Amino acid sequence: MKISKNSKLVMIGDSITDCDRGKPGSEWLFGGLGKGYVSLVDGLLRAASPNPRIRIINMGVSGHTVRDLKKRWQTDVLDQKADWLSVMIGINDVWRQFDSPFQTDWHVKIDEYESTLDELIGAAAKDLKGLVLMTPYFIESNRKDPMRVKMDQYGASVKKLAKKYKALFVDTQAAFDEVLKSMHPMSLAWDRVHPTVTGHLVITRAFLKAVGYSW
Repeated sequence: MKISKNSKLVMIGDSITDCDRGKPGSEWLFGGLGKGYVSLVDGLLRAASPNPRIRIINMGVSGHTVRDLKKRWQTDVLDQKADWLSVMIGINDVWRQFDSPFQTDWHVKIDEYESTLDELIGAAAKDLKGLVLMTPYFIESNRKDPMRVKMDQYGASVKKLAKKYKALFVDTQAAFDEVLKSMHPMSLAWDRVHPTVTGHLVITRAFLKAVGYSW
């Protein structure tokens, strides 16, 4: 596996990462890492033989955009002194443009999104052993849907930054698209954003595949 034994992995993002994690810290017993993909990644890594002994810190916060990440990047990423960092952000940056169309000051347009994410990654990358960048997603099989179109554009920005920083790239949207060939979006997320356990396992599998986890 690409993440070496005894590494510290910080996973940061929005509600999909947060998923009811413990706050202010996430390392509580019995549910501190939340109920989503972060917890599933942790469980599968711990159950592996031999156990890679990777310490995972969940720094997701519900509702956050890349602007919010910038405000807490020092405390939640840089001060953590992680070996590895995983970032999945962008869903709310896009979503607010559709569910709150008149609150334009909430909207994070793609130029700001990409430049801010670039700035944050650049500040952290020099001290990391490894970086994982995950695309935002919209669980919608109609690729002409306006929100799906925009989400794909933000995902393309993540792919571009992954190439720039030589990061492991997780195409979360593509992982959902594969499952959508046989399942309706609402069976994975009632609002096409917040996944069921099955949806979180889709994300988990995509992440673990990228880091070379042996099933």
